[in-house]
Amino acid sequence: MDREHHAAPEPEAYELFQRGTRFLREGHPAQAAMLLERAARLAPGKNSIREALARFYFQLGRHDQAAQVFRDITEAAPTNDYAHFGLACSLVNLGRLHEACRHFRVAVAMRPDHAVYRLRLARCELRLRREAPTGADG
Repeated sequence: MDREHHAAPEPEAYELFQRGTRFLREGHPAQAAMLLERAARLAPGKNSIREALARFYFQLGRHDQAAQVFRDITEAAPTNDYAHFGLACSLVNLGRLHEACRHFRVAVAMRPDHAVYRLRLARCELRLRREAPTGADG
């Protein structure tokens, strides 16, 4: 126990991350979740681990958890375009379109050549316009 406390957790966290992403690719979400969550606890500042965990939550439809993890990444690494994109996608699924559009815009500003980012921003803005209340004149 004492040895674990003083040992650097990163090699173990990396191994858990590797195994977890492999389980994710192979279609074993329960095993992936267990390993990725454990890896994230061992190395809470590792964005690669947190990103995999957020993608996992998103794939399972756990959009609130995905949004929180992606938000944590954007706060730690504001120039991580993929984290802004993942956060935006999660927010769309939570119905938070204004906030989602802001994060899509950030991702597009960082990677204007990324067609998927631009497409998702356009879709979000269109949906936002369609769902906006109309004036009294109709």
